[in-house]
Amino acid sequence: MQIETPPSKKPYEKPEGERRGLVIVNTGDGKGKSTAAFGLALRAHGRGKAVKIYQFMKVPTARFGEHRMFEQLGLPIEGLGDGFSWKSQDLEHSAQLARDGWERAKASILGGEYFMVTLDEVTYPLIYGWLPLEDVLQTLRNRPKDTHVVLTGRRCPPEIIALADTVTEMTKIKHAFNAGVPAQRGIED
Repeated sequence: MQIETPPSKKPYEKPEGERRGLVIVNTGDGKGKSTAAFGLALRAHGRGKAVKIYQFMKVPTARFGEHRMFEQLGLPIEGLGDGFSWKSQDLEHSAQLARDGWERAKASILGGEYFMVTLDEVTYPLIYGWLPLEDVLQTLRNRPKDTHVVLTGRRCPPEIIALADTVTEMTKIKHAFNAGVPAQRGIED
């Protein structure tokens, strides 16, 4: 490790542009995409902003840690799917759930009621061909001026990355799962 001197001056100039809703993408093969999106949702909710979270791959009855906490906080989170594809008994049904869920999410984005709409794991139904990419792009372009949209998932389509304001790629450097440690509730649920 190399020791550094802390900066004595602000390392950037304050932007002069207009505040507006952002499209934020968390993608990549590393962990933390949803966790980062949930952190943004908590920040906004903590400021009294209206937030809605849609989870494209989770079942509506999911009771993971985030569901339990968001329920206590009054932050709406909705599962739209039937689990990851390898758990599905009927992929056409999974695709239809994604399409139906997209219509609800799209209405929330375009309706202007929410400060932030999170589309957790939305990249999977996109790359599986279950959702029309052009409709998602049009919705992002046509959203109300002050609406933020956060998208998560691996292999985000380059068209969304090009449209986004902020893109973070989570890179796996090391993961306990690869060393034989199973997922643990409260960490990866």
